[in-house]
Amino acid sequence: MPSRAERRLGSLAVAALAALAALTIAAAASAAEPARAPLNAAAVEAAASAVRADPDLGGVRKVRTWRFRKNDDDRDRPVPPPLWLRELAGWLAEGGRGLMWLLGAAALAVLVVTARRWLTLGGSAAERRGARLPSHVRELDIRPESLPADIGAAVRELWLAGERRAALSLLYRGALSRLVHSYAVAIGDASTEGDCLRLARAALPAPRGDFVAALVAAWQLAVYGDRPLATAHVLGLCADFDRLLPAVAPVAAVADAEPR
Repeated sequence: MPSRAERRLGSLAVAALAALAALTIAAAASAAEPARAPLNAAAVEAAASAVRADPDLGGVRKVRTWRFRKNDDDRDRPVPPPLWLRELAGWLAEGGRGLMWLLGAAALAVLVVTARRWLTLGGSAAERRGARLPSHVRELDIRPESLPADIGAAVRELWLAGERRAALSLLYRGALSRLVHSYAVAIGDASTEGDCLRLARAALPAPRGDFVAALVAAWQLAVYGDRPLATAHVLGLCADFDRLLPAVAPVAAVADAEPR
């Protein structure tokens, strides 16, 4: 009987022969097959295109999906406006600034004029309130207590009695007294007929100013012009005296009670 070692050597020999036979068969099979070309990207893309085009595999379809837009520096930038448009906008801006300066200057001028006028009127009123009212204008006594209560009726009575100069003097004195004590017209003790008329027209509305003008004109014609006046004209002045120059509350001033 062969020994154990011999049996092992026989098994190794059989295995070696079997391996050699397998390598021989594999080499023969490899020699029989043709050589394959190495794979590249073009070959892979062509194979993938063929698979995608196969209708049995589903074909090709397009799918739309939402995604955030990339905010990078390569996007389209707005085109700047042309030069002439920018120059026009600058000119308009400069013009608007100048217009605002003009409007501001005009508003300031209006404010100054209004404030000056207000201060002038307020100062004049304060001066009139604090000043002593004249008792005489030239030689004519204009104190209210020196005149009759109904001046128009008293003038009418004197005129019809033939005392025409005294009637006109009373009419003129009464008008000056009403202007100073009832309407705060700034007539002074040295004011002339022209001064009184100018001040009255500036302080009174048109109907009263016109009446004072007619009364002063009648006084000047009779006293300085020595011209006769129509009785109807004088009686009309008497009738309109209390209607157009009514006595009102006296102004807040201190009257000079002492005659000159």
